[in-house]
Amino acid sequence: MDSLFVASLSLLILASSMYLQARAQSRGSVVFLDGSSHRYIRNHAQDSAGKLSGPNKFESVVSRLNNVLEEQSLVNSMSLNEIAATISVLLGFAPSLSLSIDSSYKLNEVLFPNPFDRPNAIFLLEVSGVEEPVLSSEYLSSQTANVFRSRISGSSNTKLELPGEDEISVVSLDNSLDLECNAACLDNELSDLAKWLGGSYVGTIESLDGKLTVPLASGSTLSLHLAKKADLQFASILVSLVRNVKKAVEIHKDLSESSVMPSEIMTGHFTGIEALRAEYGSGDTARQGVELLQTTLLKLSDMLQVSYKGKLVGVVVLNNESSSESGMLLDVTSTARISRLLEEESSSTTESEVLLVRRSLAWITGVILLLSTLIGSRY
Repeated sequence: MDSLFVASLSLLILASSMYLQARAQSRGSVVFLDGSSHRYIRNHAQDSAGKLSGPNKFESVVSRLNNVLEEQSLVNSMSLNEIAATISVLLGFAPSLSLSIDSSYKLNEVLFPNPFDRPNAIFLLEVSGVEEPVLSSEYLSSQTANVFRSRISGSSNTKLELPGEDEISVVSLDNSLDLECNAACLDNELSDLAKWLGGSYVGTIESLDGKLTVPLASGSTLSLHLAKKADLQFASILVSLVRNVKKAVEIHKDLSESSVMPSEIMTGHFTGIEALRAEYGSGDTARQGVELLQTTLLKLSDMLQVSYKGKLVGVVVLNNESSSESGMLLDVTSTARISRLLEEESSSTTESEVLLVRRSLAWITGVILLLSTLIGSRY
């Protein structure tokens, strides 16, 4: 057996073993992606990992080895604090001062070293209940320009602390349709979604025969029967996500006309896969749901790249566990608003203290003057 073949096979086995070990220890993974017109995110394959080559007779082995080594880049995992710091930098804000040197180095592995060119806009979505990455390397490489993937390490959830509303616009993608959309409205939304995804929607929710059918990139077809609670829940959450992203685009258009343009982040939590897994387990239906979400995210990414003229980065956080078990891995909060309230409370307390001192001095002065008057009148 040729020594090159033996070496390639050994590396393949080693890389696969390390990959499986890292996967078992991970809480999930994160995917950063941007468009082709602007480069904010490094690409593992192009910017760091490189490609192996070899004689033609070993092409299949080397090709497989390249794929595993590309996935092996995920072994160099990121903590949630490092992910939050990366998002802060992309938004144009300084990362936390507590960030370690090693963590700063990891940020340099993700970001292009140009501090004066940041997108200042983020699409952030956390997906719960997904064991496998929603966005596969092969599919992503054929659909979008720049991708960076990493596994998530550590056991603690974290908060992404952002400035106040004067510096950043925060748009929630979790607004449901329940309060503003009845059954007929949801039928219309599902019909629009089906057309957007190249599928079809027949029947109605009210008559319990609504059926959403969407062709998938793998060649299979996902059919959701909306008389079933899990199918309806997944479809409704997917419709809400698309609808809320479109609303965020409208908000962006309004902000772009203002004299001072704040940074922007749209953030949401997708739990539709959990609904399918709870009903059907981790079989074909759940996997097809993941694939449909993948297609939807790529189409949303394309739409956002056009609307933001390429100045936006998508961040998809994949959580192995359900939201009921782990909560939000990355929770977005606005510290400036809290700081402002504390500042106002502190200012109010200070003013009260000054007023109390002034009133006390006034009373003491009044008493002294009264005593002086009484003493003077008697003597």
